Amino acid sequence: MKLSLIIAWLFSFPLSGHAQNVKDMKTYLTPETEIRNVIENYYFKGIYEGNTELLKKAFYKGALLFGDVDGVPYFKTAEQYIEGVGNRVSPQKSGKDFKAIILSIEVINSIAVAKLQVRMYDFNYYNFITFNHIDGKWFIINKTLTNVHL
Repeated sequence: MKLSLIIAWLFSFPLSGHAQNVKDMKTYLTPETEIRNVIENYYFKGIYEGNTELLKKAFYKGALLFGDVDGVPYFKTAEQYIEGVGNRVSPQKSGKDFKAIILSIEVINSIAVAKLQVRMYDFNYYNFITFNHIDGKWFIINKTLTNVHL
């Protein structure tokens, strides 16, 4: 008898009456997750495929790149860098190994720095990428790089 009362009591509640409406749910991405998305889906993928449209989505216009490659000073604007990527044979088309990893990301308010390692062609690049949160999106505003021989 008690079991019958409990079952009747359970069925007296509407099944969907208090459930959260999935359509109204908003997914909150952490700044680190958003930055990882830019790095992996625009920056790394853009470099690997030679896809300049992806790279344009990652870089803020006017961003600058500094560093050295085998001791030779390196300086380019984001526009020059993206154009160069578009004019070379991509790692994807070359068939050469490509390995890119995020070593760390540090976020403070609207700024962030990511340390990356990118192995492609005969290079072993270390990058420090500076991000800024602008108009609701994370953009690369500065890149420094160096090649470290294995």
